[in-house]
Amino acid sequence: MGGILDRVHIGTSGWSYAHWEHVLYPPGLPVWDRLALYVRSFSTVELNSSYYRWPRTSTFAGWRRRLPPGFLLSVKAPRGLTHAKRLYAPEAWVRRIAECWHELGDKRAVLLVQLPPTFERDDARLGYFLTQLPPWIRVAVELRHPSWDDDAVYRMLEEHGTAYCVMSGANLRCVLRATAETVYLRLHGPDHDHLYGGSYSNEDLGWWADRIREWHGDGREVFVYFNNDGGGNAVRNAQTLRSFLS
Repeated sequence: MGGILDRVHIGTSGWSYAHWEHVLYPPGLPVWDRLALYVRSFSTVELNSSYYRWPRTSTFAGWRRRLPPGFLLSVKAPRGLTHAKRLYAPEAWVRRIAECWHELGDKRAVLLVQLPPTFERDDARLGYFLTQLPPWIRVAVELRHPSWDDDAVYRMLEEHGTAYCVMSGANLRCVLRATAETVYLRLHGPDHDHLYGGSYSNEDLGWWADRIREWHGDGREVFVYFNNDGGGNAVRNAQTLRSFLS
């Protein structure tokens, strides 16, 4: 029998940060060597650069070959889909994403669809988008505008097998809802005034460890990503949380 960390995956949002020198990377490490060192410490990562520029299909195939067995890559959906078009007429983007996701093979984790904080609730648009996604793509949706916080929205996510992205961070509503077999947790930092700021205390991380145990006890697979990268906080917090669950 495996332990809890067989179905609880803890990592960071991104891996290529110069200010992680002396924290995760030795001084002078070439940028292209960072991922190879990252995978020695963590079993998953959330790719954020895809939000700004969606990678080529060959790049996803390259990750499938380069990443070690058991490593899982979550990928943030492109802003062209989520922020520019706000999920409107998503067919072309869905085809492109599905083609790339196929190439990722057994290294694929979750597609993160983060909607902008100014995007107010639109059940029809979100629902249509979810119908266009192939069922073999695991999806989590980060709903930042407070108007989405409604039982009808959570039911819709459940009907589509889509994970509600649980958020922790300044001015974000922390709603502990599990709407799929997968739970997706993004920890943006404990600073109450600045998003992505601060380091979680051991008390905070212990509280989250208890929530993760509850989700795991319900038979759910949990993905946790720390997004408070400044000063290496994400690395340290991820390592501490993992130690609490070991």
